[in-house]
Amino acid sequence: MFPVRCFTCGKVIGHLWESYQEKLREGKTPKEALDELSIDRYCCRRMFLTYKSVIKEFMKFKGAVR
Repeated sequence: MFPVRCFTCGKVIGHLWESYQEKLREGKTPKEALDELSIDRYCCRRMFLTYKSVIKEFMKFKGAVR
């Protein structure tokens, strides 16, 4: 679950995650994709470049909590 806002500046960026992923699937580099989406602040760029989805790892423990 990609964050809705940048942790540093608070800019709303969550709605751009799907577009970013699509551009990467098209073969664009992360720099090209972020430039096309007008993500200019380095703090916001960091959010896209360092995001790691952990939802699949959490799902392993779905039945373990009681």
